[in-house]
Amino acid sequence: MRKISLFILVLFLTCSCAFADQNISFVYINGSNNNNEKMANWFDKGVRNLHKVLRKKFLTNETIQKYYKAEGTTLNIKEEPVIFFWGNQSKQDLDYVKNQIELSKAVSSSGAYLVRNLFSTCIHDAIWVQKPQHMIPILDQLNEVVKEEADNGNSVVLYGYSAGTFITYEYLFRNLRYINLEKMFENYNADKEFLKFVKKNPRQNTCISALLENHSNIGTISQTGKFILNQDIKQLKANYLKIDDYTNMVCAPEGKVVGVVNYASPLPLFYSNLADDDYDQNYAGTEMIKYIMENGIFFMTINFREDPLGIPTSTNLKISEIQTILNTDLKDPQGLIYDNSGVWSKRPFPMAHTSYWKAKNTFAKAIVNTFINGYKYQYGEDKK
Repeated sequence: MRKISLFILVLFLTCSCAFADQNISFVYINGSNNNNEKMANWFDKGVRNLHKVLRKKFLTNETIQKYYKAEGTTLNIKEEPVIFFWGNQSKQDLDYVKNQIELSKAVSSSGAYLVRNLFSTCIHDAIWVQKPQHMIPILDQLNEVVKEEADNGNSVVLYGYSAGTFITYEYLFRNLRYINLEKMFENYNADKEFLKFVKKNPRQNTCISALLENHSNIGTISQTGKFILNQDIKQLKANYLKIDDYTNMVCAPEGKVVGVVNYASPLPLFYSNLADDDYDQNYAGTEMIKYIMENGIFFMTINFREDPLGIPTSTNLKISEIQTILNTDLKDPQGLIYDNSGVWSKRPFPMAHTSYWKAKNTFAKAIVNTFINGYKYQYGEDKK
């Protein structure tokens, strides 16, 4: 459990040095129950109001500015937010569920009907988006947004709201280029002849998405989370030689994802399988954490203490503790992982989950403070 907690935690904090000499775009990803025009407008309006305050907080914070001045750089944050909206894609499936619930109204008690209707409305999208046939196309769409920003000279910070935290997590796990192919094949005990072939034909680091059957078909992920290599050696060799093309097609642009901020996050509730001893993602998970820590990516979780769905992601750890749990020495770690689920929004708990826009000043301040305090906690006061 402690190793898994670190795995999630490391996703959350990274150091401000990732921003050096870069222009930054904030990409906002919606949550569940945002699949009609009214909710789409609610999300759009809320994000735009939040972005104005958040951008100002980052640009005027003395501690953050002092860091960039010390490095001889200027922090630029894109004036307009980038809104990545996926909620409309689940509408057809949710409409079907609601029609079935309406049919049950005639044979159910009014109380059961109301609970059933409320439950389906709130939970459906969170379950829907986790299914690979839905998640993978959404990740591909998000990657196109990130690539477009990169082409325009911008790095990105991903802001995941509610079920949008599933997308930020999956994007890091599936799309970051942390897979060293030779090391991976050795870890999975590939055929010796094939390992010789790999060493003679080195390829760039790649990502999980590029390896899977819908792209290069070098392997697949089983229901238990285990990566299984393609057993046809001839096909495996042919696919391996083309992996760089798939890497450039579907992996995140190298160095352009500098951070993630998850908020109103129910991630541990829906990804509790990571704590299952029979669920095997240890190799990829460890490599992802090392990549995040050694490439200055931050992953922060921020929840209002009154938010009933804002679940703490992990226990905060010092950099020495992270290295101990990973059983490895990190090379010049600059990444930061931190959870702050105790932010006081001063909102009633039934309203807290949807109050991050209304409490925008409190929330924006919490993001900046979490960034600064988390970095100090993980590395100590003297870390630069």
